[in-house]
Amino acid sequence: QVQLVESGGGLVQAGDSLRLSCAASGRTFGSYAVGWFRQAPGKEREFVATVNWSGDTTLYADSVKGRFTISRDNAGNTAYLLMNSLKPEDTAVYYCAAKTGGYTIYPTYDYWGQGTQVTVSS
Repeated sequence: QVQLVESGGGLVQAGDSLRLSCAASGRTFGSYAVGWFRQAPGKEREFVATVNWSGDTTLYADSVKGRFTISRDNAGNTAYLLMNSLKPEDTAVYYCAAKTGGYTIYPTYDYWGQGTQVTVSS
């Protein structure tokens, strides 16, 4: 069992940056792939980024590629999502998720956090 807690969300202006954190507790965090997803009001939950267990392989949605960076610190049981050049369309609740096996862009993760709100004003 893995418990995930996101933090770092907030209200920012377009062009600003935020770093989200995903703190994990429970079983060995380093054996899990981690993904970040987001859900805007009235929309489906969508993939943002994912990283494999070791942190050396990442994948991004086209909408965030070049602006967002996913990373992880297995010793600290934490994953991060650095978001630069934020746009109003990035406004959503952001969720981190963990799964055994390989990473994926699909929301088939075993464990989910409660989400953190990111609001970007124009």
